[in-house]
Amino acid sequence: MTVASLQQEVLNQSAPSAPETELPASPSAGGGGGGGGGGGSSTSGATPLVVPTAEPIVIDSPAAVDLKLTEIQQFYDRCNVFITGGTGFLGKTLIYKLLTSCPGVENIFLLIRSKRGKDIFSRVEEIFEDAMFNKMKQACPKYDHKIRAIAGDCTLPSLGIGSSDRETLVENVNIVFHLAATVRFDEKMKTAMQINVKACRDILDLCYEMKHLKSVIYVSTAYTQCPQKEVEERFYEPPLDSKKMIALTDCVSDSMMENITPILLDKWPNTYTFTKAIAEDVVRQNSRGMPIGMFRPGIVIATYQEPVPGWIDNFYGPTGVIAGAGTGVLRTLRADPTKVANMVPVDLCVNGMISAAWDIAERFQTEIMPDPEIPVYNFCTERSNCITWGDFTYTTIKFGSMYPTVKSVWYLCYRSNPNRIMHFLAILFLHYLPAIFFDVIALFIGRKPRLMRTYKKIHRFMAVIEYFSMRQWDFKMENMNALWRRLSNADQKLFFFDMRQINWDFFLEQYFCGIRQYLLRDPLETVPEALVRWNRLYWLHQAVKVLVLFVMYKLVFSIWGFLS
Repeated sequence: MTVASLQQEVLNQSAPSAPETELPASPSAGGGGGGGGGGGSSTSGATPLVVPTAEPIVIDSPAAVDLKLTEIQQFYDRCNVFITGGTGFLGKTLIYKLLTSCPGVENIFLLIRSKRGKDIFSRVEEIFEDAMFNKMKQACPKYDHKIRAIAGDCTLPSLGIGSSDRETLVENVNIVFHLAATVRFDEKMKTAMQINVKACRDILDLCYEMKHLKSVIYVSTAYTQCPQKEVEERFYEPPLDSKKMIALTDCVSDSMMENITPILLDKWPNTYTFTKAIAEDVVRQNSRGMPIGMFRPGIVIATYQEPVPGWIDNFYGPTGVIAGAGTGVLRTLRADPTKVANMVPVDLCVNGMISAAWDIAERFQTEIMPDPEIPVYNFCTERSNCITWGDFTYTTIKFGSMYPTVKSVWYLCYRSNPNRIMHFLAILFLHYLPAIFFDVIALFIGRKPRLMRTYKKIHRFMAVIEYFSMRQWDFKMENMNALWRRLSNADQKLFFFDMRQINWDFFLEQYFCGIRQYLLRDPLETVPEALVRWNRLYWLHQAVKVLVLFVMYKLVFSIWGFLS
């Protein structure tokens, strides 16, 4: 296929439109299975979900004629890109998109650390073993010629990069994406400061030395300013001055830092949002006239379209809720059903980042002042096309009924409980009591009890997400919307990120199926088998409810008789 024909194929694709899908019949749990109605077209008999997707658009020749490339592709043509956090969910999606849609990229340098006995080269190979790269490897078998591993570690001073590698980056890199961060919300303050703040400072020091720098993207989070009700696309005053906070971290002991962490956090809910807010101050103070911008995404979840709809590789945030509810383990979540769930697809997020890097370079070239204003991009759910936590709960139940998994341990029985007391009672009776019951049985039959320990982990996760599911923010997106309008038609199709055009029902269906396939390792071909198991669990669930009601009736009747 020629370069021209490949480019024509890109232009012919309509990114915002959802692919046609063939859905399996909505299963009946028998006698009213709870939440199975609605959503998708039905056929007789259960058949696997079919989602036709376009092949990745890959142009191997970096010497393609400029007129054949879009504006953004021209920006990345013959450029060297440096990425931190490339082994993570967002990083892998960024690598995929650069390799498939920016054919002129010369090299992608990845900051990688050795981990669990594996060297940096083994870890790079692991990145491309993910199923998301399968089609790309078929279309572009020589992709690995563009990947360059740089040994480093964000927990070490100066990123742990050797002098030779540092010189290579300084002499060659044009575009930088700093994604690396610890996303553990309960991370110890010292560790979070080192990875999220000091590493950010070290990256900016490195960027300042780069001789051919065109653009730098620092990826923050929309929740750095969570004490604010309205979050504009600008810098805010940090919780503490970044230099003072770094000095404090260096001076005090680990134990003392842990003791004063609650005082330091103040209005921030956890060390993640707190240290990311401090890191924004690092960016503001250390930009030094560089072409740099800040990107604030919302809660990043599965892919909308690329490389396939619904791809996901972690259980963070809402993903853990769906997986827990779909397997029958999670029964309650403290969430306000009227609040907006600020979730964004990872592929649209990456497209926005790639486009923002181009926009930053364009702004920098046209600025007259020597120290241009640093642009900030909020990438969040649009108020004109949003989904609430109530909608999220409904669709979880709906698609859980349509695509049950053979990994289920119980019937899907899940709801949002904004009331703290009702949420506590649900945890007590629907989590703890069944866990104690089955763990006692496990002890009697000589097996290790694990359910109670599992629920303790689930409850820690629920406590983290509760802060965000019980609140709502007004995120301003003027810069992102203006950037979208600036893109050519070709770039809008190739780097689609307009959240106003998201089809949420389609997306959440693919999201649920993606969790089933990629995280639970349960292919859609098992849906007929899962339906049989699901019907059995449904009737078992009803029998348990009848038994519980009978026991409660006898207990109340006995107490009444005793008192009278």
